[in-house]
Amino acid sequence: WFSLSLAVQGSLAVSHEEHHAVRRQSHYLAPRGHRHMSDALLQTQVKHGGITSRMAEAFLATGSSSDMIATGMKAEYPYYHTTAEIQEEAKRLVKKCSHRASIKTVTNEGVSIDVVTVESKQASPTNRVFILFGEHSRELISPESGLFFLKALCGEAELDSQTAKVAAVLTDNSFQLVLNGNPRSRVKVESGSYCVRENPSGVDLNRNWDEQWNATGVALADVNPGPLPFSEPETRIFKQLVTEFKPTTFLTVHSGTRGMYMPWAYDTNHLADRNQPAMMEVLKTLDEKHCKCPFGAAGKEVGYACPGTSLDWIYDQMKTPFAFAFEIYVSPNEDEDLTNRWLQKVQGGGSSLLEGGSHLAHSHFSDLFQRHGSDFVHTSKSTAKQSSRQKDDDACFSQFNPDTKERYEATVKNWASAYLEMAHQSNQKLKLNSTMIAA
Repeated sequence: WFSLSLAVQGSLAVSHEEHHAVRRQSHYLAPRGHRHMSDALLQTQVKHGGITSRMAEAFLATGSSSDMIATGMKAEYPYYHTTAEIQEEAKRLVKKCSHRASIKTVTNEGVSIDVVTVESKQASPTNRVFILFGEHSRELISPESGLFFLKALCGEAELDSQTAKVAAVLTDNSFQLVLNGNPRSRVKVESGSYCVRENPSGVDLNRNWDEQWNATGVALADVNPGPLPFSEPETRIFKQLVTEFKPTTFLTVHSGTRGMYMPWAYDTNHLADRNQPAMMEVLKTLDEKHCKCPFGAAGKEVGYACPGTSLDWIYDQMKTPFAFAFEIYVSPNEDEDLTNRWLQKVQGGGSSLLEGGSHLAHSHFSDLFQRHGSDFVHTSKSTAKQSSRQKDDDACFSQFNPDTKERYEATVKNWASAYLEMAHQSNQKLKLNSTMIAA
């Protein structure tokens, strides 16, 4: 892969608008993989207004091999990892990990998914933490944060200074990580189709679990629960993994807004009462350090049904004491407004509502979710807004993923720190109350 960033980082820097003009031209000239762009073709593109002369000079300035244009994610955002790179990096980290680590591949109907396990060489863990990244393929930052977290667990990356130390956490916690839960569709996203959410069969993997599953109860156009619960090989693999691992803490990681949720997500009338205060305490602690965003029960939120989610199935069927869903990134165009509106809600009486056990569906919060749609909180207005985003690849990428290296690095470090802190907090509560742990 050769990246236009070579030119962007040099003296012949191209603007953001020129960069996307190159992207449009490179997709036209080379919709898949690489194509040669000769001097003559460059001049033709300049003549017809496809690219500017400065952009043509930037191509030529990158060296003798620069007549090959990479398209898609690696051309535009070289700091992201391809599916193959995630797999190879995970294997490398496991081999050199400072703690006991292993990786295995689970296959179902020709679909293969890797799972990594990390634990202390001496520990007998109290808390078994399962984290699922990348159920939705367009949310590229989810697996990226998981890969950074794996680096931190294995001693190759540093987390926030205020976060509990990895070695101390591993004394009582073991981790099982699915770094890339929708690998076949992620490959398509990596080619530049940044709006693809479902698996190749068009099924939303986070609506395909057998928990209040409903083929007709979902309102979003791009949310297809599939013909049957666990109809998809990916979700059958997830089910197999969690059934074997028996997590005491579960987390699924998404993006497109920022928020942290606990069950229920499946409808608008129920509140999870088992272990609800302890889960809320964990979310409150994490919010103060890492999010300053909406947090609370995903169920009974703003009148929208969300059946068939991994969050609810794990909590209900596995009796997992701590079950969470995080949404870890939103475009900077929306981020400041989301933070400000949330703080206003909390300071204007929302804090006492949350402490009293209210859902985020309370009318006090409803207009916030109408403006900032979530995969776990929907209104008719936010539904229309989210559907409109899918029409433009560039808009999809920016909505769900950091589009600068600086934002990327800040996001993965912050949330990897949050994952470790989540494990630490839930483990402390398990040690204080062992009856939380399912038999």
